[in-house]
Amino acid sequence: MSYEVIVIGGNFAGLSAAMQLTRARRRVLLVDAGAPRNRFSLASHGFLGQDGRAPVAIMGEGKRQLSLYPNITLRDGKVSRAQKEGDEFVVTIEGGGEERAARLILATGVSDTLPDILGLRERWGRSALHCPYCHGYEVSGGELGILANHPHSAHSAMMIPDWGATTFFTQVLFEPDEEQLARLTARGVRIERSPVVELLGDSPKLQAVRLADGRTVPLDAIFVAPKTAMASPIAEQLGCAFDDGPFGPVIRTGENKETSVKGIFAAGDAASSMHNATLASASGVLAGVHCHQSMVMPPAG
Repeated sequence: MSYEVIVIGGNFAGLSAAMQLTRARRRVLLVDAGAPRNRFSLASHGFLGQDGRAPVAIMGEGKRQLSLYPNITLRDGKVSRAQKEGDEFVVTIEGGGEERAARLILATGVSDTLPDILGLRERWGRSALHCPYCHGYEVSGGELGILANHPHSAHSAMMIPDWGATTFFTQVLFEPDEEQLARLTARGVRIERSPVVELLGDSPKLQAVRLADGRTVPLDAIFVAPKTAMASPIAEQLGCAFDDGPFGPVIRTGENKETSVKGIFAAGDAASSMHNATLASASGVLAGVHCHQSMVMPPAG
């Protein structure tokens, strides 16, 4: 084998996993398809030491630091297939042949499917946002909305008033129950039952939303949780088990970040329902550390 570990994915999780293994002096290949989920955001926030930096700049610096170690290979490319052959994993890279390793780390991420509303996609990551902890401070003090598109939307709406005056758009999909309505009212959240049909303003800025009944509601930002799907078919190809998350499937892992397939570890958004730069990086560290330990410590029993 040319490599001991192949890391698939070069965002925060994959880079963090690769750093642990590289510093453990293992021969590592990191393959990055170059389409990170956070590519639509101008800045990453709440990430200690990196607050306000562009995600592409953070990843670029991470790759630069990794490249200083002699035992890692960084390769741009898309992994189209992976399979297990005996004690090895064989990875096929589009236009780059095959590579083999004893371990794999999947940091392949997820893709987002947004509600089909005019003007939403071009504002994604700018004024149409997924996480108040990641972006709430930057829009605080303005008129904020939350678009109900999943069963936990009312819970999310209860948090948003800490950042600004909040309107909860039920979209005729997720009407709050009696208890939720009481809590939303106590938090000062306005309830709007006419669906949002269009986002208005000079994109990527948001000035208002148009409702199905023709009215417009002034807004500076709107929060929406997209449905997610695996950004890569590799985990499924390898036979990894999945769990149903609130927004989409996630790769099942144990506390050591190992998947249901021995020798394969997973980290980042593909393996967690909580999506955040710091959490992705931390999960990558765990995956890298436990992957290394799996190579040097025999299994108990």
